[in-house]
Amino acid sequence: MCCDDCECWPLGWLLGLPFALLALIVSLVGVLIWIVGLLLSCICPCCLCVSIVVEIATKLIKAPIHVMQWFTAQIPC
Repeated sequence: MCCDDCECWPLGWLLGLPFALLALIVSLVGVLIWIVGLLLSCICPCCLCVSIVVEIATKLIKAPIHVMQWFTAQIPC
């Protein structure tokens, strides 16, 4: 991929930065949920709902990356 064809990607990155910061806060909440979910799964490994909560928490942790990829993909080059 050549940088000459996509000179507008830095603009998309700057526009997406505030939303990525909000997603970072959501990601930190996801880390807390993930830690609590792991502790609960160690106490009672038979609970299926705890594993679902841990999976949702990992999606929250990856949120800032997905937000920035989405914003840069929306800018037409």
